[in-house]
Amino acid sequence: MSNSAGALAALTLVGASLVGAGAALAQAPRPDQTAFRALYEELVETNTTLSEGSCTLASERMAARLIAAGLPAADVRVLVPDDRPKDGNLAAVLRGSDPAAEPILLLAHIDVVEAKREDWDRDPFTLVEEDGYFYARGAADDKAQAAVWVDTLVRLKQQGFTPRRDIKIALTCGEETSDTFNGVSWLLENHRDALAAAFALNEGARGRLDAQGNRVALEIQAGEKVYQDYRLEITNPGGHSSRPVPDNAIYRLSNALSRLGAYAFPTEPNAAVQAYFTALAGVTPVHADDMRAIAGPPSETREAAAGRLSAADAAWNSVLRTTCVATMVDAGHAPNALPQSAVANVNCRILPGHDPQEVRAELDRVLADPGIAVTIPGNIDPTSPPPPLTPAILDPIVAAAAQQWPGVPVVPSMSTGATDGRFTNAAGVPTYGVTGMFADPDGGGVHGLNERIRVRSLYEGRDFLFELVKAYAE
Repeated sequence: MSNSAGALAALTLVGASLVGAGAALAQAPRPDQTAFRALYEELVETNTTLSEGSCTLASERMAARLIAAGLPAADVRVLVPDDRPKDGNLAAVLRGSDPAAEPILLLAHIDVVEAKREDWDRDPFTLVEEDGYFYARGAADDKAQAAVWVDTLVRLKQQGFTPRRDIKIALTCGEETSDTFNGVSWLLENHRDALAAAFALNEGARGRLDAQGNRVALEIQAGEKVYQDYRLEITNPGGHSSRPVPDNAIYRLSNALSRLGAYAFPTEPNAAVQAYFTALAGVTPVHADDMRAIAGPPSETREAAAGRLSAADAAWNSVLRTTCVATMVDAGHAPNALPQSAVANVNCRILPGHDPQEVRAELDRVLADPGIAVTIPGNIDPTSPPPPLTPAILDPIVAAAAQQWPGVPVVPSMSTGATDGRFTNAAGVPTYGVTGMFADPDGGGVHGLNERIRVRSLYEGRDFLFELVKAYAE
């Protein structure tokens, strides 16, 4: 990462004290928050799963809100692939006063992970506000930021604000199911002008809360791990289940996966991760010494520190190394027959700088069974170096954060989950993850059951991003 010394100093000196969330009673929303809540509710309750939903409908509904706020219809486009009528994307622009100034891009995806009503405590496609949280599929990932981007353009238009540079938004479909369809890739191929910008703001980094709800740090994502699935398959002649033999496809695959489960990839903290732990050490006294050790050269001390941090927090483990985990299995063909095949999907999140083929070879070594074929299904995602955290990017974030949350440090981070930023970065649009939305340590059920976001965090993030966009636009 090409951080300047001044930029890193700014990150670490914003503050080192915790700012307590407290147990204050919930306050009635402001009138503008009520209007935003209605927009957010409409977007969240528009089903955009791959199986049953429609990103096109969600895009049309958000487009209608922008046009109603006064944006010209010509500047609000719903772009739909001919062969995928439900996978539409919204592209809109608030025109600036200086045609020579490069635009900024506000990027978010509106598709969501599948959710079964019978598995959830509440209907996943009805927004529920309860005990200080919003619950729903997409309440956080990523309809919170998508709703904020639409709301930001609405508010700017209502205020009569004219930016110096164009402000673009792109709400895209298929981020969660990129192997099937990805809206950013499709836009880059068919409507590249919708994404052309000096830089983009995206998901990928949130504020960090402790177990008591205290704000610990606001993260900025610069760079992300590479997402890659691997297919593990072993075949066998099978036979009658009354005559078992040692060479059983299920047992062999299970034993290989157990070896993978016991394996940890080497510790490799890159510059963003080292800066993250250095800054976080100032507000995490229990782990401060271990965090500072991560910034040091490779040594037994650093390895021991990394081991303790990895054991303390799964998120810390993930930023320190490449990770691979079994996520799906499929084996056998009949209950009374020996299995003729066993298949598993292993999902890896690979540190920047490592090729997916290199990881495939490492999986072969760890599985230690030549009868298991390890292949890469689908396409390999593009890779690119982390975008530079320059003062032009950092300073407005630091200033807006200091105004909103005095004393909360701003720290760089590397995303361990894949975002659409991997496509825009590779296309030459530096993309940064910044949301201003603080999340609980357990991740808030994102991709899992009962997804949630704190009501306070959503409203605070909305205000933070609004001021940040204005600062960049001017």
